[in-house]
Amino acid sequence: MSRAGATDSSQALPQAEAAGAAGATGTTDASGAAVTADVPQADGAAGAAGVTEVSGAGAAGPAEAADRAERAPVAAGVALRARLALTAPALRATTARLWRPDGLAGRYLAYLAVMHGVLRASVPLMERAAARCAELGDRDPVAAPLERYLLEHIEEERGHDNWLLDDLAALGGRPADVLAEQPSPTVARLVGAQYYWIEHHHPVALLGYIAVLEDNAPAGWLADRVADTAGVPDTALRTLREHAELDDGHTAALFGLLDTLPLSRRLERAVAVSALHTVDGLIDLFARVEREPGPEHADGPAGPGDPSGDTAGAPLGDPLGDRLGGGVHRP
Repeated sequence: MSRAGATDSSQALPQAEAAGAAGATGTTDASGAAVTADVPQADGAAGAAGVTEVSGAGAAGPAEAADRAERAPVAAGVALRARLALTAPALRATTARLWRPDGLAGRYLAYLAVMHGVLRASVPLMERAAARCAELGDRDPVAAPLERYLLEHIEEERGHDNWLLDDLAALGGRPADVLAEQPSPTVARLVGAQYYWIEHHHPVALLGYIAVLEDNAPAGWLADRVADTAGVPDTALRTLREHAELDDGHTAALFGLLDTLPLSRRLERAVAVSALHTVDGLIDLFARVEREPGPEHADGPAGPGDPSGDTAGAPLGDPLGDRLGGGVHRP
């Protein structure tokens, strides 16, 4: 994927794919917790990402049964945490630039606008994935527990995209314009891949996307920093504050689910590919808002936007904390 201007993002996918070749890794996970795990090697040259082997039928069959008989010896959640830990330096480098004090008011407004484009898709994505699980039915042992998780998570997330619009309005932005604007190609690449994999591969792939967003939620002190350094009023910080409080428990639940699902190697690769694609897409996304801050649809502190409509991105983490958690709002 082209990542023009994201000078530090080129290491995210290669580093993560290296986990499959390395076999074992002892590192830290994205929340700062120590991880020492044997990362299972993926079949073939695709390595940990398994890029060339993502396509295939979603329903279980003879090939799936044979694949399931050779499940990886390490729990899927543990393995995914280890892989994602390898992307942390690239994410921190990008977000260090994004959260720098100068010009933060404009970037924050642009961030709210673009994150609405991402977050508004969260419930529809999970609804479609749950429907696919129902279609797969009893012939797929992953479908039922995945559907239960998604249906519960949908209700927890419903309406969170409106928080972003409220925050934007508190800064003088125009929510009606955000709703009317076509989301940028960068947002479409990030979110659209999930629709494709849900529909044409297996709905479990969505867990990779959710895992990246859950594991990189806003740090608890981020909202205060934005208020102090950018002069943002507390009325425009609800999304950061609410997600900082809510996300820790959701992260544990998600990785616990991954550890217990009867995933074959093929499905574990699908989750890993989805997660690494999400990291790559987020780096591209928030590198763009760092480079060209300020949406067009604003009366507040942000400057003029890029007429291409592809200037805004979202911060993933904060470079100064052990936890990558500077502003991605989970689905």
